Amino acid sequence: MKGTEVTIARIYLSEGNKQAEVLLKRLHDWEQVRGVTIFRGIAGYGESGKIHTSKWVDLSLDLPVVVEFFDTPEKMEAIIDHLGDTIKPGHMLTWNARVNE
Repeated sequence: MKGTEVTIARIYLSEGNKQAEVLLKRLHDWEQVRGVTIFRGIAGYGESGKIHTSKWVDLSLDLPVVVEFFDTPEKMEAIIDHLGDTIKPGHMLTWNARVNE
């Protein structure tokens, strides 16, 4: 398959702290990454061990949120360095992939 090498980053957040909105604006306006998607989870837990879940009768405002974005490896390295102090350790994953073009 022909394509371009990219690096993908996935950041795990909690909906309640509004960090995803700030991160989306930063990735769009300042970093100008090639693509961003934010996923809202229906259930999950993190370092606290507390399960956050969405039920029909209880619409929680503290659900898990995943922010996923990608760009060239060089650009992503710089972005990840910029985000280093704002993302908790253990909450960001990265891997290499190929974009079909």
